Amino acid sequence: MNQAIIFNDDLRFDKNHDAWCFTGMMSGQCITLYFHSFSLGRLDNIDSCTKFDLEEVAELWLEKNEPEGDEIHIKMKD
Repeated sequence: MNQAIIFNDDLRFDKNHDAWCFTGMMSGQCITLYFHSFSLGRLDNIDSCTKFDLEEVAELWLEKNEPEGDEIHIKMKD
């Protein structure tokens, strides 16, 4: 299923979830996307190129999955 999502520019590292995350709007609902990755977790910051890659990962995830609630946790292969 193809989801229309608008990503916010609020990428940050969430220590509680040990994951990089940002928010987005999908069908009028604010969702938080968490990216769980050992290699990403070791980074102090993420450049805009990697951020765009994470947005693409989220879009591909949404094509195959339906979000449940207002959080999406994506486990990435390292």
